[in-house]
Amino acid sequence: MSQIAALALIALPLTAQQHKVTQAEVDRITRDAILIDTHNDVTSLTVEGYDIATPNKRGQTDLARMKGFLGAEFFAVYVGAEYVNGNRSANRALQMIDTVRTDIVAAHPNDFVLATTAEDIVRAHNEHKIAALMGIEGGHAIEDSLRLLRDYYTLGVRYMTLTHFNTNNWADSQGDVDNPKVTHHNGLTPFGKDVVREMNRLGMMVDISHTADKTFWDALETSSAPIIASHSGCRAVSSYTRNMTDEMIKALAAKGGVVQINFGCEFLSQRYFTDSKPLQAALREQYRAAMKIEDPTARQAAIEKLREEFTNKVPPATLADVVAQIDHAVKVGGIDHVGIGTDFDGVGCVPPELSSYNKFPALTRALLEKGYTAEGIKKIYGGNLLRVMRAVEQRARELRSMPAIHSEIAKQ
Repeated sequence: MSQIAALALIALPLTAQQHKVTQAEVDRITRDAILIDTHNDVTSLTVEGYDIATPNKRGQTDLARMKGFLGAEFFAVYVGAEYVNGNRSANRALQMIDTVRTDIVAAHPNDFVLATTAEDIVRAHNEHKIAALMGIEGGHAIEDSLRLLRDYYTLGVRYMTLTHFNTNNWADSQGDVDNPKVTHHNGLTPFGKDVVREMNRLGMMVDISHTADKTFWDALETSSAPIIASHSGCRAVSSYTRNMTDEMIKALAAKGGVVQINFGCEFLSQRYFTDSKPLQAALREQYRAAMKIEDPTARQAAIEKLREEFTNKVPPATLADVVAQIDHAVKVGGIDHVGIGTDFDGVGCVPPELSSYNKFPALTRALLEKGYTAEGIKKIYGGNLLRVMRAVEQRARELRSMPAIHSEIAKQ
């Protein structure tokens, strides 16, 4: 090599001198990291009878693709807005909790173990089992009752997303922020702040994915423990409003929280988000018609045909988009404040290169090539979330040792 060529190589930026990754490095991280996914919607299938130990031909989650790669799963206790009518939210929440406890954990005891603490997750990893945890998606599930909130905690729920796409009686959602027919609160109501404080007292993580921006700021100010965004992303990379601004990510990190990166294509890619919007509008009526087909097989076939048409016209996001989202979040919030919240089986599109947990080695390799260390990747994959869980658990112990502070709230 000539002296000029050598000097040119030295002058190259570090990112251009790509790290040569070995398979042994990837395998070691796969083995040692505790991969924690903070949001998975396969429960919407298991509650209808799907066995997670059988191939999931419609989505991303099944036991075969989880084993050996996934350390802990926060299964979504998803309660759709339609259950608000007739006060059926609590009933649905209990059914969703039961499908985790019965259809997943009890049905497959050799593979899953119910977990409620950070140490439970570590213990499960050491026993080569998948820790099964629960997070309520949609604060309307508590039906405006702190007693129900406490019941859910007792049953094992360890985070609650304050809203879903619908504004509830005490918190504004991002999903209907521009709807003039919806009564908004300018963030959290006084009762909504009581909900956050009671979650702190219990040791339940406060999740701000799906909330309106003002609700995020109110929750961040009210909570005395770190909060999370269980399945979100960076708005600077994709302007989808479910993502967080840089200012929000910085503030979340400053209080010890984590933003968990969503693998939904619209979260990841501005190109996909922009190109998909007109097609979504064009296909919306066809999708509604398909959903009304009575025969389940015919209905699913019609839906799959529409999905295929959509994918052919709008290519999905990529592995590189996931890396870009993670990298931006790390640059803004710091390596200690980023994690993974895939939203598997809850979004219509994910990158083909990351279509389930058995493909995470590809992300590991890509992050190593980007310059991330093994320790940094382990933090992103689960270490950061474990730290937040421990902080939330510690704060709950502190608050419970000062019962006078929350005695009035506990009576509600």
